Amino acid sequence: MDTLSYKTKSVTPATIQKEWLVVDATDQVLGRLGSKVAQLLRGKHKPNYTPHMDCGDNVIIINADKVKLTGNKWENRVFFYHSGYPGGQREVTPAMLFAKSPERLVERTVKGMLPKNSLGRQLFRNLFVYTGSEHKQEAQKPRVIDINTVK
Repeated sequence: MDTLSYKTKSVTPATIQKEWLVVDATDQVLGRLGSKVAQLLRGKHKPNYTPHMDCGDNVIIINADKVKLTGNKWENRVFFYHSGYPGGQREVTPAMLFAKSPERLVERTVKGMLPKNSLGRQLFRNLFVYTGSEHKQEAQKPRVIDINTVK
């Protein structure tokens, strides 16, 4: 038996095949949308997934202003952040964040589901979120994908 034929092939920067995908967020639950998009950014849906490489796709999310949350999460969930000064802890609800910028709410959700290291920061740069149905990446000829079919 030839044991050399069972070698695991890791992806190299030269062999990475990146794709541009468009995801419509209309009537999608925010957390479920975020987890699927994080998988697409990470590349876990590809057979040549390598954990330490950016082998995922570039994802464009449109209609971020039509996303929804279940239950009373618009008012009851609280996000905390700190200004860095004493007494600088602030809290914001998803409704307040959504009123200011719907893109930020979706970006925050996806960013929280990516790795907390330099690879996660690199992957986050492959995400583009827009409130309307128009986006600036038409030149890349992105492929529209139904997020409900992603496993």
